[in-house]
Amino acid sequence: MSRKIERLINLTIALLATKRYLTKSEIFSSVEGYEGSAETKERMFERDKDDLRSLGIDIEVGSFDPLFNDEAGYRIKQEKYQFELSDITSTEVSLLSLAAQAWQEASFGDVAQKALLKLRSIGVPSDELTIPGAVHKLNDGGQDLSLISRAIAQHQLLNFSYVDSHLNHDLRNIVPIALSARSGYWYLSGVDQDIQEIRTFRVDRIKGEVSASKGPEDFEAPHGFDLSSLFSETKARDIAHIEVRKGKATALRVLATSSQSLGEWDSLRIPIFNAESLCSMILWHGDDAFIQEPAYLRNLAIDKLETLVRIHG
Repeated sequence: MSRKIERLINLTIALLATKRYLTKSEIFSSVEGYEGSAETKERMFERDKDDLRSLGIDIEVGSFDPLFNDEAGYRIKQEKYQFELSDITSTEVSLLSLAAQAWQEASFGDVAQKALLKLRSIGVPSDELTIPGAVHKLNDGGQDLSLISRAIAQHQLLNFSYVDSHLNHDLRNIVPIALSARSGYWYLSGVDQDIQEIRTFRVDRIKGEVSASKGPEDFEAPHGFDLSSLFSETKARDIAHIEVRKGKATALRVLATSSQSLGEWDSLRIPIFNAESLCSMILWHGDDAFIQEPAYLRNLAIDKLETLVRIHG
């Protein structure tokens, strides 16, 4: 990782974690990578701000007290730390996921933790728990998404063992045509070579290694396949009503179909496609998220917490 990228990551972490505006002097003393004269640091910071804003990261400028002309400060609000993904190919989605995993690893690396420690050492309150909430890691079941995305681009043949909904293990031979993401899981679509029809597989249900080989020379991607409508006929059985603290639980907010302000709290409506996965995500946010309904989701959370208490005391 280059020093500039490392500095940009640490700057983003610091501005996300701070509970108030950070002045330039605080940024220069707490974020690793700002070196040289005052003018050099100033130029580096201005370029870094432009780079982050060009990536769609909104940096808010403000002061400690609006009634006085205090030195300007900077921060990134959690609720604005989101990307709008509209027209994007399946290969680009898979590459973004790999980048997100690298970002997540960097978020908890030694250098990043030093930035948060330095913030606290100079008296700036910070909250590192807001960082992982901004990273929406998808479950790929341990599979190599780069191999799959390359197979899509080159129309290669993929062979793998798949566990279906009846827990049967079947050997599948497909030419992949798309990767998609839904409710925290990757889905692989392709033309099954045994039946010559399009089939979709949840990637974390692929067992063992995925092997790629040369695909059919005359293969053509099916006409009219619409990735955006892949799950259009899938209906959620229930809607979860979750209350989350204002400015918290970004990972839950991006799953919500609607949000209503309740003052200090927001009420989210989240479709339930996988109760276990959603419950684990809610529990991860601790007392910043509460399940109002349905009852079975709330009971599932209670069971998990009771099990945790029995194990750890």
